[in-house]
Amino acid sequence: MAEATLTISSKNYSSWSLRGWLLCRMAGLDFTEEMVDTSDATARQELLLLSPTVLVPRLIHGRVQVWDTLAIAQYLNEIFPGAGLYPEDIAARSHCRSISGEMHSGFYNLRSALPMNLKARHQSFKIFSGARPDVERIKLIWNECLDAYGGPFLFGENPSVADAMYAPVCTRFRTYAVQLDDRLEAYVDTILDWAPMKEWTEGALAEPDEIVELEVEF
Repeated sequence: MAEATLTISSKNYSSWSLRGWLLCRMAGLDFTEEMVDTSDATARQELLLLSPTVLVPRLIHGRVQVWDTLAIAQYLNEIFPGAGLYPEDIAARSHCRSISGEMHSGFYNLRSALPMNLKARHQSFKIFSGARPDVERIKLIWNECLDAYGGPFLFGENPSVADAMYAPVCTRFRTYAVQLDDRLEAYVDTILDWAPMKEWTEGALAEPDEIVELEVEF
C-alpha cells in the first residue's frame, strides 16, 4: 500500500498538478493519485483561472498535508535529501530556487495566452504581445542554465526542481509551435522524453475529453 496520497486534477490541463506529480516521482515517494472532481470550485479555479494558490496538488503523507507546489518540493527535499531535487553546489542550488520561484510567482500572461493542453497541437499560433516578454524571459533562463551547467537538464545531467517547474512550459511551447533554437528544442525534447513526463502524458491522452469545459477566453 502506498504511503502517501497526491490529489491532482486534470492531467491534460493542470500544469500545477503536473509539477507536484513530477516532484513526487523524482523524490521516489510511494504515492497514490486521487483525482478531484473537475466540477469542484477549487479544481475549476486551478484549471480555468490558472491560480498557483489553490489546494491542488495536495500531498498527504502521514500527518503531513502540504499543497503549495514549492512547499511540496521543500518537504520532499527534507525527507529525501539523497534524491537530488536540488543541486549540491550552493550557488547552483540558489540559482535553481530562484528560477523555480520565478515560475511559481510569475509568467501570468504566458499562462493565460498558452494554457496547457497536451491533446492539442497547432502548426502555428499567434502569441499576443503581452505574453511575448514571458516567452523571451523563459528562453533566457533556459539558455543561461544550459550555458552554466551543460545540460541536458537545466542543472546538468539530472533533473531538478527547476525542470519540474518548467516542464509544463515545454508542453505549451510544443502545443503552440513556439519558435526555439536547436538547443532549446533539444531541451524541450529532453523533458518530453523524460520517463515520468511520458507516463503523465499517456494519462493525459487517455483522459476523457469531457473532463472539463474551458469556458474562459485565453
